[in-house]
Amino acid sequence: QVQLVESGGGLVQPGGSLRLSCAASLNRFSAYTMGWYRQAPGNQREKVASIRPGDIPDYADSVKGRFAISRDNAKNTVYLQMNSLKPEDTAVYFCTAAWHFAVNPEYWGQGTQVTVSS
Repeated sequence: QVQLVESGGGLVQPGGSLRLSCAASLNRFSAYTMGWYRQAPGNQREKVASIRPGDIPDYADSVKGRFAISRDNAKNTVYLQMNSLKPEDTAVYFCTAAWHFAVNPEYWGQGTQVTVSS
């Protein structure tokens, strides 16, 4: 049973920072493209960032320069460092895993709430 467990969400003021973590119970973790998606109320789920095998990152235009995705293959964990947070970043953030370079995620976490508000 594959599990992706997110942590690190919470309430932060505009301009603040948060670091999300996702621990994955995946064999051959390093061979997966790991990603973060988010969904705000009333909006469609959108891709935020991904990191492919070989540590190749990709970002949505809305977060470029503010968010950074990284992975620790020894710990089966992927991170999302979020800086200069804006109210429009408020959403539930989901960790995902896709085998190798697949585009669509195969596995999803349960999500963690991020709220940016003063």
